[in-house]
Amino acid sequence: MGAMEQHGRHLPLNTDAVIAEQLARRMVARWGDKLDLWLLPTLSFGLSREHHWAPGTLSLSIQNFVALVKELAREIVRSLPARNLLIVNGHGGNRGVLETLMLELYSELRLNACAIHPFDLSQAASPSPGSDVHGGKDETSVMLAIAPHLVRGRLIASAGKAADPARVASMILDRGVSFPWRTDDDRLAKLGVIGDPKGASAELGHAIVESVLTRTGAALALLLENQRRARSAQEQRRGPRQGSPARTSRRSGSRRQRRARKSS
Repeated sequence: MGAMEQHGRHLPLNTDAVIAEQLARRMVARWGDKLDLWLLPTLSFGLSREHHWAPGTLSLSIQNFVALVKELAREIVRSLPARNLLIVNGHGGNRGVLETLMLELYSELRLNACAIHPFDLSQAASPSPGSDVHGGKDETSVMLAIAPHLVRGRLIASAGKAADPARVASMILDRGVSFPWRTDDDRLAKLGVIGDPKGASAELGHAIVESVLTRTGAALALLLENQRRARSAQEQRRGPRQGSPARTSRRSGSRRQRRARKSS
């Protein structure tokens, strides 16, 4: 899941979607055989109102974003045996709505979900993440690692600036106060970039990607643990059926179907 929005003059509009898709493909390659992972198509549009000032930015409304994700979730439940969903979220603006939406996906559809936010998950990102929020060193480094042909290298030197960490913290990252910040606010950004991409490198990008892939294993394990706990709690609430012994196993369908039920 990504977004279609400005990322400064040096990165493409679909940066978030490119990063999310490439990471998802690598997650399937790393963990797919062990956990029977399946790759869904990328959602390239998200919630990007903070970039509305910039040409090319395309944003969904909150209502349409929620409706789209729910409709696709219903189709997953209808057409596939999987009941676990890992969302690779390439855009920070999607995060707040996703956290509530995932609760509804379970309560309404019994779809067990979690979302990965790569730059927060990585332990290889810049040592001062508070000043590197959008189009800066980390995001540019990952693009240099996974899609260097999309980076306008000659424009990196003039893109962005070293943001004031205190200002970024107070207006964007402070969990005690929320503001509707925008990337055309010159207190935070230069030419739409919050951060300084001049120190970006493919080496840092590869390190970020590898850290995300490694830590995804623990996230997937917890996702499956959450499913087991939810199923166990549901069975306890139901209790054993009167007049029939408790069933301990079920053998039906093809081998592929059984495998999917076991690991989904």
